[in-house]
Amino acid sequence: MEEDYIESAMESEQSSAIEDVKKAAYSDPKSGNIYNYVREKYSKASDARETEENRWLKSYQNYRGIYGPDVQFTSTEKSQVFIKVTKTKVLAAYGQIVDVLFGNHKFPITVDPTTLPEGVAESVFFESNPDMQKAKEQFGPKSSSLLPGETVVDLRERLAGARSELEPVADMLKEGESGTATEITVHPAMISAKKMEKKIHDQLEESNANKQLRVAAFECALFGTGVMKGPFAVDKEYPKYVEGEYKPIIKTVPQTSSVSIWNFYPDPDAANMDEAEYVIERHKMSRTQIRALKRRPFFRKNAIDTAVNMGESYTKEWWEQVMEDDSNDSKAERYEVLEFWGNVDVEVLEGHDVEIPDNLKDLDQVSVNIWICNNQVLRLVMNPFTPTLIPYYAVPYEVSPYSLFGVGIAENMDDTQTLMNGFMRMAVDNAVLSGNLLIEVDETNLVPGQDMSVYPGKVFRRQGGAPGQGIFGTKFPNVAQENMQLFDKARVLADESTGFPSFAHGQTGVSGVGRTASGISMLMGAANGSIRTVVKNVDDYLLGPLGKAFFSFNMQFDYDTEIKGDLEIRANGTESLMANEVRSQRLMQFLGVVQNPVLAPFAKMDFIIREIAKSMDLDPDKVTNSMGDAAIQAEMFKKFKEENPEAAAPPAPPQGAPPVAAPTGGANKPPAGVQVQDTTGSGGGSIGTGTAPTPGEQGFTGNDGQAGAAANQAASEQPPTNEQLQ
Repeated sequence: MEEDYIESAMESEQSSAIEDVKKAAYSDPKSGNIYNYVREKYSKASDARETEENRWLKSYQNYRGIYGPDVQFTSTEKSQVFIKVTKTKVLAAYGQIVDVLFGNHKFPITVDPTTLPEGVAESVFFESNPDMQKAKEQFGPKSSSLLPGETVVDLRERLAGARSELEPVADMLKEGESGTATEITVHPAMISAKKMEKKIHDQLEESNANKQLRVAAFECALFGTGVMKGPFAVDKEYPKYVEGEYKPIIKTVPQTSSVSIWNFYPDPDAANMDEAEYVIERHKMSRTQIRALKRRPFFRKNAIDTAVNMGESYTKEWWEQVMEDDSNDSKAERYEVLEFWGNVDVEVLEGHDVEIPDNLKDLDQVSVNIWICNNQVLRLVMNPFTPTLIPYYAVPYEVSPYSLFGVGIAENMDDTQTLMNGFMRMAVDNAVLSGNLLIEVDETNLVPGQDMSVYPGKVFRRQGGAPGQGIFGTKFPNVAQENMQLFDKARVLADESTGFPSFAHGQTGVSGVGRTASGISMLMGAANGSIRTVVKNVDDYLLGPLGKAFFSFNMQFDYDTEIKGDLEIRANGTESLMANEVRSQRLMQFLGVVQNPVLAPFAKMDFIIREIAKSMDLDPDKVTNSMGDAAIQAEMFKKFKEENPEAAAPPAPPQGAPPVAAPTGGANKPPAGVQVQDTTGSGGGSIGTGTAPTPGEQGFTGNDGQAGAAANQAASEQPPTNEQLQ
């Protein structure tokens, strides 16, 4: 069945896996070597990324608006305000990245054939006119052209003779591009690519990849690195009711998911994922979740039961306690499960009943997937992917040249955030001081034993006859304005350090160049430069490798031959940087250019129409036809016009309108001799009003009346004849 093709394919492709031990008293004494090996790699990766954890924790605190333990307040500092500009910047960058990636309302991955596809023809053509094909069979490929000394009548007679002499010939596909108007070209490589693209998009939608990509994009903007994993096969339940009874359909499908940066432990000696020897993911699982692993392939049920019976083992890391404001070193009611993907030496697998494939026995190390929990090996299986890959993809917001982890918005503006907080606290404390009087009291002038509190209507009793003033009020100078100027300067520096200006996320009161529409457009275009770099990183480090992994998965485990070919995966997140309106306008402008009959043969109209549909947020597969379907539909319209000539006739002119003279120069040509500056309004064959005729010219409506009046006037001016005198 179709729903079982992935599971059956993986079982056939699967090299080997450590078998479950079917014993009542379960024991696996040799699993300790593998468990210790994974724990050793985990400890090394955990120690190496401690510096990164401090950076991430600082970024998280700036995002939340929480002062860390490194900030100590004196007893005189009353204000502990935190201005969360970091949160504004991070959310603005995250929102812009998501808008760019999902500007076309679909996952930004496309599949195209390679420049020179191998194993499948780039294009084939066939003759759609049987008469032309018969003529080519008899007279050669140039039979539809005029021979030397031949007229059009002779060509028609020759083709008619071929039609009567030859038997019907079936359409034959030939590789290459069409050479005549009656030949139709088909692109098998492109067809396979689009079917593969639709397959991958369906799988991504099934796994809710859009949501996972948004989570990875958020951590990318905040911490500097976003992580995703996949594809991995899981059983998905589809609801189905048969005669009122619930009978769900279980399908094994490829899925992807996001991985929190805090649970991601890569090879510390690798500068990127291509150099990583291994990756370890730390899972925090409940009792129900860890038992659900028994339903997944190649998990050892007895080992899982033993790990569950040993009790919860999850211990919070130091950064978890800081983030949760929990000072108690308490254990959560969860299990710590480590998932290992990477290369191990063959000696490590000895004694574990793992059969290494024949083509890998000569290697010193092999790629495996290992799950461990509570000193138990829950799963040990050879890496099922061909080619071998580690299914984790880490994308940096800003590339750090010597580290796998990148630099995010929060880290870039750490110093400026500290400055803004300091200047704002100083301004608030100064405003509090300057808003109140400093009261000085000379107690020798006052009656002793009085209450020194001050409030409206307060009365102080003075000593009788004591000279001088007893109470003085001093106003503290207000320097909050100078502090706010420094705050604004620090905010400008934050814009510079992040490359994300404040007007890009809604700051008002923009002056200078940004006061006009063209000026703000120029500024926004310049501000998109940093986001363009980030989206390019997402394309190169995440979308491209993830798309290739899904492509390899389908090529390996899917038996549908129509989706296979020499194809390449292209991440097109940066294409969304151009607004659809601009793209649509340019396509329509180009379409107007190729309407010229001279340029029309050089344009790929099917591609242009598909791109116009995409720019209008329409599915090109649903609203456009292929070249073959277009030819069939054109033939249908042609037959419809032949059978219904009244439907193709031009509409009758409205009643009272002057009759339109039929052109003499052809259906699409103006009458011979007509100039652009004419009096008929034809404009020389183009739309135009023409020029009004002057009196005396042909077409002037007053010519008859003027001619009669002129004749009468001329007759009255002549001298009388002899007959008139008599």
